[in-house]
Formats: sequence, C-alpha cells, structure tokens
Amino acid sequence: MFTNSSSSKELPEQITSAKSGQSSKPLASTWEAGEPAPFDPDRAMKYLKQLCDLGPRISGSDGMAKMQDLLKKHFENLGAKVTFQKFEGKQRSQPKSVPMANMIISWNPESKTRVILCGHYDTRPIADQERRREDWTRPFLSANDGTSTVALLMELGNHMKKAPKMKVGVDFVIFDGEEWMFDPKRDKFFLGSDYFADNYRDHRPAYTYKSAILLDLFAGINTRFPWEENSRFEAGGLMEEVWDIAKELNVKEFVFERGDAVLDDHMGLNRVGIKAIDIIDFSYPHWHKLTDLPENCSGESMAKVAKVLSVWLQRTK
Repeated sequence: MFTNSSSSKELPEQITSAKSGQSSKPLASTWEAGEPAPFDPDRAMKYLKQLCDLGPRISGSDGMAKMQDLLKKHFENLGAKVTFQKFEGKQRSQPKSVPMANMIISWNPESKTRVILCGHYDTRPIADQERRREDWTRPFLSANDGTSTVALLMELGNHMKKAPKMKVGVDFVIFDGEEWMFDPKRDKFFLGSDYFADNYRDHRPAYTYKSAILLDLFAGINTRFPWEENSRFEAGGLMEEVWDIAKELNVKEFVFERGDAVLDDHMGLNRVGIKAIDIIDFSYPHWHKLTDLPENCSGESMAKVAKVLSVWLQRTK
C-alpha cells in the first residue's frame, strides 16, 4: 500500500480485542441464511500467529514456500479448489527476478459470475518506516500488513462449505509481490495484482468477475474505515453497498467519511473492469515497522470485517 494523500482524524475508543483478555460471545455452530458467518476471532488470531511463526515470508523465499504449502493444505482440506498463478517478479533495483505466485482459492468453481475477496501474503524485505536505517533489515513479520488478510480468509474458509446458497462464485485471491520493494524511485508496486489483472484482461476466462473487496491493514486494535478515495471514485456503488451493510449490522468501524486516496492492489483490478474497493485503516501506527506484530492485532477487528463481508457475499447477485 502506498498513500498518495493524507488526512488526520480522531480515533474512536478502543474496541474489544483478543489482546484485552475479554471472552467473545458463544458462536453459532452453523451459518444461517441472511446472517453473518459464525467467525471465530480466537481461531483467526491463532492462524495469524501460526503464519508469523514462520518468520518473514518475502517473495521467492523459503518462508514464502512454507506458507504456500501450509495454505494449500488448509484450503484443500476445507474443500476449496486451489491454484497457483505463477510468474517471475523483477524489479529494476534487483539484478535477478524471483519466482512468485498468486494463490486463487475457489468456492463454487462452476459459477460463471464471481466475486473476489483479496489481499497480499508477502512480507516486505525492509521495515522502511523505522527511524534507524540499521533496523530496516531486521526480521519483519508484518502481522497486520498482509498476514491478517490471510488469517481472516483461513477462518472464513472454515464456513464456506456450510454457507447459505450464494448467487455468485467466490474466489479468495492472495497476491504475491505487493511488498517486494527496495527502491521506491525505481521499483514497481503491486506485481502480483497487476499480473492477475493483465492475465484476466488478456486471457478472458469463461467466467466474469463482478466485483472485488481488498483487505489491507484492517486488523489493528483501534480500527476505523473511512472511504478510501480511489475506491469511491472507481467503485462508489460497491462501496456504498458494503458501508450500508456495516451500518445495518452496527459495525461502527465503517465510517461515512472521506479518507485518504491510496495506491493498492485494487487499482489493477479496477483498471481491467473489476469493480474493486479497499477496506483499509489509514491510522495503523505500526505500518512497515518492526512492531507490526500479532500482539498489535485483534481477532475482534477481523471478526467485525468478516461479519460485513459474509453478509455482502450472500446478497451479491
């Protein structure tokens, strides 16, 4: 994610989180039609910690390979179709390319009209927001920035086979190469989502992607989601749908205010005609810092976003 404008807004009171030690209400055992999925915030946090325990998961690294293997087994065990969209990632600042792969987890793969829930799963090679340059190359786990998206999808995957009948197919798309940046003046952002978008445009599949929701920096302890301006401009109708559902469900973290405009993985999708929005907390204080750790994330924040997404999935036609 790259911010190309800025604003400052007052944050609400801290929400209940897994860190707080307060227990969640008992979850329903089934996903009832019209209701949110019975998302387990504690299990989502366990997934997040499990991924972070692998260490840094930089594109092309052993850590990335271990995570890909873990995720493939997880989603296939839940009954999903898992494919890897492989490509070579090359940056101008680097002498060699590295192998990369977007991961596509498909539910109801026979459906010709589909929607996407997406985010990235690679961790940044350098913690470039640390004040001391010598800290940039220390191991960087990136718990909220990427890992939380994967953890949410892992937990939501537990419920997809039991989900009420949906009118669309659903793909979880996890992009590689979003964070593989070394020199912002020379290198490109969003290698994986651009490759995915170009492949969709140039090799039109038998299905159509109706819309996409991107998750980024959404699992902090104090979350707040104003409208991201590029999302509002490119896919304002979709943004209204999602924020209206949040209001209906009393998920107050979705606020009806204009926020920053950011460049993120949703930009490539909109470029090829897939209406895409970004759910993002601009105020996360640990962005690209070594303190982006599991203890600064919240299963309850993930659960609130999943609540909105799971109702939106049922209503989308």
